[in-house]
Amino acid sequence: MQMPKPSEEDKQFFRSLIPDTPGVEVKPMFGNLGAFVNGNMFAGLLGPSVGVRLLTEQAKDELASADGAGPFGPGEKPMREYLALPDQWRDTPDLATPWIERALAEIAELPPKQPKARKK
Repeated sequence: MQMPKPSEEDKQFFRSLIPDTPGVEVKPMFGNLGAFVNGNMFAGLLGPSVGVRLLTEQAKDELASADGAGPFGPGEKPMREYLALPDQWRDTPDLATPWIERALAEIAELPPKQPKARKK
């Protein structure tokens, strides 16, 4: 399976959506980017597509009803709990920002993720 690669413009757009908040960091993942809070990913960039992790069915249903929202993930394997933001929102980031903030708030409530033990 070929992983889509984001352009520098895609990466810059993604970073512009992520709040500069303590505990939040953006890290590279398989040539793409992920935004994490307390070690848990709440948003990701896969090629040009931005996805958010939502835990409540209400939030998922609300975003899924937006024109252009859809599954987020590589090819035929969309990531559970994630939805892609509509591509047309790139022209109006004010539509994307509340969803990034909502995902951050939901995922920040999860217990901090413990680092995996290194293999010897």
